[in-house]
Amino acid sequence: MDTRTLGRTDRTVSVIGLGTWQLGADWGDVSEADATAVLAASADAGVTFFDTADVYGDGRSEQIIGRYLATAGADAGITVATKMGRRVDQLAENYVLANFRAWTERSRRNLGVDTLDLVQLHCPPSAVVESGEVYDALDTLVADGAIAAYGFSVETCDQALAAIARPGTATVQIILNAFRLKPLDAVLPAALAAGVGIIARVPLASGLLTGKYTRATTFAENDHRNYNRDGSHFDVGETFSGVDYETGLAAAAEFAALVPAGLTPAQAALAWVAQQDGVSAVIPGARSIAQAQGNAAAGSVPPLSAEFLAGVRDIYDRLLRAQIHPRW
Repeated sequence: MDTRTLGRTDRTVSVIGLGTWQLGADWGDVSEADATAVLAASADAGVTFFDTADVYGDGRSEQIIGRYLATAGADAGITVATKMGRRVDQLAENYVLANFRAWTERSRRNLGVDTLDLVQLHCPPSAVVESGEVYDALDTLVADGAIAAYGFSVETCDQALAAIARPGTATVQIILNAFRLKPLDAVLPAALAAGVGIIARVPLASGLLTGKYTRATTFAENDHRNYNRDGSHFDVGETFSGVDYETGLAAAAEFAALVPAGLTPAQAALAWVAQQDGVSAVIPGARSIAQAQGNAAAGSVPPLSAEFLAGVRDIYDRLLRAQIHPRW
């Protein structure tokens, strides 16, 4: 497994991490036993970075991770990034130190730690990303020892660039995958220059890039791939990367045809993200041991060919750019 420095932190993490939104049972039912098995299988495969949030299962994801880490012990070497800010209305006036203290205290209890490794504001409004008072409050949490470092999970490239420009920002989490190329233009170069880590989320475009979905595929009622296709619950870019499902299926079929022998489409998609200059960690989700192991294997894929990279760009330019590029 390749490893990277996690931005402006002193931590080294696996380039393939584990996203744990699904372990909060927000993508259909996941038992705690199955969730714990995914965590353990990921760690056994070399994954040392877990990403969670205080709203994933209303804290369930954090709690399961905390119980797993208590059993695994410090020798497991796992870095946990959590997120805060989505438990209240998305108004700039809610992003204040008193709330930050309350939210981080809850996450510390859930995870069973005194100091949180990394806390990210969870896709806040642009006014929050641009507010000097917000950074002052986050710096206070670091000084108090409640958190070791902070970052931002963002929706747009403009928000990412605003966060990168601040000296206290350790990481920026953004959607980056073969169907979402805009961060390559300015965000990754800016992050590299500033020493800010990029955490790439939704790397499989909510599963489209696995090549397993068809028009007949159905999703659980409480799965965002069912209820958020129109963006009525949160930013539509979080669901299938904002690609409409029919176009996404067509693009996924073309992507699968590019995949080198010996790799699954998912592994090729993850390797493509991991091999972009400036990426610290990629955080695919996994609902089974097999998925966790398959994802982790992408962290040791040799450099992808120029032909493959050109094919990804061609698919994006022909099928997706007009729909995706101007929005995020």
